[in-house]
Amino acid sequence: MNLDQQQHDVLIIGSGAAGLSLALKLADHAKIAVLSKDALIEGATFYAQGGVSAVLDEHDSIESHVEDTLLTGAGLCNADVVRYVVAQAHKSVDWLVEQGVNFTLLNDASGSGSNPRYHLHQEGGHSHRRIIHAADATGKAIETTLESLVRENPDIELFEHHIAIDLITSQKISKPGNRCYGAHVLDIKNNKIHVFSAKNIVLASGGAGKAYLYTSNPDSCTGDGIAMAWRAGCRIANMEFIQFHPTCLYHPHAKSFLISEALRGEGAKLINVDGKRFMHRYDNREELAPRDIVARAIDHEMKRHGHDCVYLDMTHKSEMFIKQHFPTISRRCLELGIDISRQPIPVVPAAHYTCGGVLIDKNGQTDIPGLYAIGEVSCSGLHGANRMASNSLLECVVFADAAYRHIRQSLVTGPKTEKLPVWDESRVTDSDEEVVVSHNWDEIRRFMWDYVGIVRTTKRLQRAQHRIKLLQSEIADYYGNFRITKDLIELRNLAVVADLIIESALKRKESRGLHYSADYPIANLSEPGKNTILKANIS
Repeated sequence: MNLDQQQHDVLIIGSGAAGLSLALKLADHAKIAVLSKDALIEGATFYAQGGVSAVLDEHDSIESHVEDTLLTGAGLCNADVVRYVVAQAHKSVDWLVEQGVNFTLLNDASGSGSNPRYHLHQEGGHSHRRIIHAADATGKAIETTLESLVRENPDIELFEHHIAIDLITSQKISKPGNRCYGAHVLDIKNNKIHVFSAKNIVLASGGAGKAYLYTSNPDSCTGDGIAMAWRAGCRIANMEFIQFHPTCLYHPHAKSFLISEALRGEGAKLINVDGKRFMHRYDNREELAPRDIVARAIDHEMKRHGHDCVYLDMTHKSEMFIKQHFPTISRRCLELGIDISRQPIPVVPAAHYTCGGVLIDKNGQTDIPGLYAIGEVSCSGLHGANRMASNSLLECVVFADAAYRHIRQSLVTGPKTEKLPVWDESRVTDSDEEVVVSHNWDEIRRFMWDYVGIVRTTKRLQRAQHRIKLLQSEIADYYGNFRITKDLIELRNLAVVADLIIESALKRKESRGLHYSADYPIANLSEPGKNTILKANIS
């Protein structure tokens, strides 16, 4: 086999819940390649704590789940997509159970019967308990289960420590029309660039939380898929809606550790340094208000009092209850000297989820034939201006199934895989200025946090836009003269994503959902909510 030219039926870029679910569904029908730029499990899915939202209780209803999602999305959800996803939720949970995911059972359920009863959490924005979970490490349970299955499957070829550089489209190989044929890919460990050709290419590469200084995301979340799709000519939508999770652990030795919303679902209260509650002043749903409201309330309290954090108080629950329902959080906090059954937890908001992304249809298709996007990298219409808690893992599985059905059909009628041009490194040299990459990365993350954060102003956004344009020019010059590295690829992608977030935020002259502007504090209710859609100018 020519290692420089890899040919498959389907190339999946990303190895979280969306990518691995799709790979498993397609494996009996096609030759699959899965790219993971780190170890297979190292992504946002693995660190997701909450669960999967689905109507599983007889007192709940699909209409209620739909209504909650639409309300949280602040007028920008696609109602047809919301109804489709919610209607598929039970089926998606059943599929995960069939794969072997061990969700938490009720205390009185042995799990030995044909219809076990699962414990359900309630989280912000939900009017019922409908979050099926595996204790407080649901993402880990899903990811490790799917990982073991794909490793055993002979029809799925895994390429760990491989990062896609750019998509190969018709325009890049002087072919008529507009189709995606594959990608150039860097083998990180061997520092070699290969060509991957496929009938269908799927972006399942996650979000862009690392564009911000403080984030709950792992280091891999650098917006690679969004940036590649943008450069290829796809439309990108609603990038101004970056969700800040209200409660990340505030501790000098805790990096990106999330304190699940499920604690608030079990009665945990937010308090300030003086031990006083404050959420009642911001929303009548108090701690169970949607995330945008809770995050802004915490941000306001911190700034009003000049404090570095607020606290989440779970001390009303017994030590046994906490260890049973939140073992991961309890254990991590205890390692840092915080006994959450006796002490409140110091928390701060942090960038958590990218609600916008590559615009897709109900099949996961992008604007470019042969190119799909599923999961957090996409903008499906499910989340609107604000994602409701635990709808994200649901979206991954539902759209993996939708893309599977569409791709399976196209495998019969689609084009053959192509032999594609190799990467040209004839005019570049090894860099002797790696400090430029780390410095620019740090600068982007800092000014995005300061100027494009939870509360924005036009002046701050313009200042950020000025800086990102200068940095993009520097990065382009660096990219054109030196050999590709993983850090350079991620920096280039982060700069693109930061630019898209800033441009989208400047276009929205109102406050809606996750986008709050001090200059335009009221939502424009005189007309229906409009999506912010950006189109790349490529020739």
